Amino acid sequence: MAGLARAWSVALRGVDGQLVEIEAAIGGGLPGIHLVGLPDAALHESKDRVRAAVVNSGRAWPNERIVMALSPATLRKTGSSFDLALACCVLAASGVVGQEALDRTVLLGELALDGRLRPVRGVLPCLLAARSAGLGRVVVPAATLPEAALVDGLEVFGADTLNEVLGWLTGDVVLRRPGAVAAGERAAPPDLADVMGQTDARHALEVAAAGGHHLLMIGPPGTGKTMLAQRIIGLLPELGADAALQLAAIRSVAGRLPDDGPLSTVAPFVAPHHSTSMAALIGGGSGTARPGAVSLAHRGVLFLDECPEFGPHLLESLRTPLEEGEVRLARAEGTVRYPARFQLILAANPCPCAPARDRDCICPAQARRRYLGRLSGPLLDRVDLRTRMQPVTALTTLGDEESTDTVRARVLAARAAAATRWAEHGWQTNAEVPGPALRTRFALPRSATRPLDAGLRAGELTARGADRALRVAWTLSDLDGLDRPRRDTVENALYFRDRWAA
Repeated sequence: MAGLARAWSVALRGVDGQLVEIEAAIGGGLPGIHLVGLPDAALHESKDRVRAAVVNSGRAWPNERIVMALSPATLRKTGSSFDLALACCVLAASGVVGQEALDRTVLLGELALDGRLRPVRGVLPCLLAARSAGLGRVVVPAATLPEAALVDGLEVFGADTLNEVLGWLTGDVVLRRPGAVAAGERAAPPDLADVMGQTDARHALEVAAAGGHHLLMIGPPGTGKTMLAQRIIGLLPELGADAALQLAAIRSVAGRLPDDGPLSTVAPFVAPHHSTSMAALIGGGSGTARPGAVSLAHRGVLFLDECPEFGPHLLESLRTPLEEGEVRLARAEGTVRYPARFQLILAANPCPCAPARDRDCICPAQARRRYLGRLSGPLLDRVDLRTRMQPVTALTTLGDEESTDTVRARVLAARAAAATRWAEHGWQTNAEVPGPALRTRFALPRSATRPLDAGLRAGELTARGADRALRVAWTLSDLDGLDRPRRDTVENALYFRDRWAA
């Protein structure tokens, strides 16, 4: 056998990377290229891309039998990010570069036929996987250096062509390094003071932001449902470093990460159109399952405007992510998991005709019930807060309403109180606390929970609904500066849950 070499790359399953060892053996039969290790169509075609890139870069391609193996062999490999590693491995087996230079080095990038190195999706989670595996150096396409700079603890290098990488491996070329990560600036969000009136809805939005609760707003067109939903981002705290990096990894896999932007610490706000597909909302697609809107809204807000217009199958598909905080997409080769812990905000008109005043409605009673009946009971049971928007009857003077900064100060104080209380248990917001914990270790006095008991006996509440009302009660107590909810706090939580008009 003429030569044997190995290199390293990374395969992605969702936002989780797994190190892949690439081996190239030259000699032992008729000339040809054989790629083994469960490659998909794009990776199987890399044989032709790699050979053309090597030849057009002025390097000799071995005219012998070449076997390239990707291990672990039982893991499905997808995409074109293995091209650079495959090319370097073949050239190392033929003696162009030394094996020592490839040791502990991860190579990522797609090769053009002329040897240019093209960017690929998912560089950020690939680098996180390389760091976890203990490899110290990574070479990526130069266009992805700003993204690669977000991961510390690695020597990251960027190249534009295959020749640059080969020259660096032989010690003749110095590759570019990523610059310092720019500090992100929080853009001024839309001001809550722009929304006229809607005292109940504004308070519900504040409670939702303070506790991480889901919210449903029902009202005629033009009453400010969309305006309120868009302003919740200004009330939410900035993302922590781990959450921001996890969100960036999801955006990288989806191809939504800005090329030159810093690591964003602003909670995402995702608002898909009601004509969206299941794959776009939940994730999926042909081939590798891509993250959907629910994952792109991770640690932020998913806003469904005109929610009764969404297909029932789309709305019902939200039930599992709302409970578990992740999406599982099953494929023949395995299951891909994407994080999806988001706040759901729903907005709906009271009926199909949706006049400005309810008394002008021309819809039959059956049509009204059928319209809002598209929101199923199991889905609504997972929505903590429900509020009815009232028509605006007078133009209030700008500045009469509380601003975003004023409300945000109360929200941050309430969140800090909740985070301190739940810190030893790993929960960050009241919405994350499991129901059994609220009923046992943090049980309220019987006098405070009597309204919940009455609702359960009357069939007005489910056990899940009672747990969610308890979580809202804890948030209301945090906003009021109380140590724990009282009976009137629990009654206020039920008030928000009862604000449902069909």
